[in-house]
Amino acid sequence: MQSGSARILELFSSATQIIELGANEVLFEEDDPGDSLFIVLDGSVEISLIWHDGRRLGLDVMRSGHIFGEIALFDPGVRTASAKTLEPCRLAQLSHDDLLNAISTKPELAVEILKLMGQRMRWMNQQLHEYVFMPLPARLARKLLYLIPGDTGTERKLALSQTELADFAGATREAVSKILSAWNKSGILKTSRGSMEVLDRSALFRIAGYED
Repeated sequence: MQSGSARILELFSSATQIIELGANEVLFEEDDPGDSLFIVLDGSVEISLIWHDGRRLGLDVMRSGHIFGEIALFDPGVRTASAKTLEPCRLAQLSHDDLLNAISTKPELAVEILKLMGQRMRWMNQQLHEYVFMPLPARLARKLLYLIPGDTGTERKLALSQTELADFAGATREAVSKILSAWNKSGILKTSRGSMEVLDRSALFRIAGYED
């Protein structure tokens, strides 16, 4: 998902409440009432869905500059997903009323918010396409490339368990573990308890089906 525009970030700086949370704290759960959106100032937040039988699907990880929770902002009601911190976080919160007041004085902000929602819809359509049509190795490679932003230092590492990664790929832990084990043996990545590190990013690109 995309980070916020400069104008939206400017609004956050003047009309928000700052929230600080530790790691593994729940910000809100699916079906909770909500009338505000959030921006990540520091840290990272996992967005997920939980089925009634306990199965979980990870949707995204929100990092610094990313905005989420905007559906409840425009249509105050229950949350459509859950949000939990992955590490200590500092968040800015913008209420429904604050946004409407800001738009009344700066109508162009409405266009920026609509762009954000359009980006969100494109992202969700892409995820649906991958879940339905792509084989698990390609889907898993794409998730790793998205969740691990770079190829140097800490940017090529991911503090996520195999179970959590399976949630993001929409697969069982056993299936994901088998693929990761093969990639570990072939030198594509290195796995350890609760984390993994990409060693050969170009190999993941090929498995994901991306063009060079």
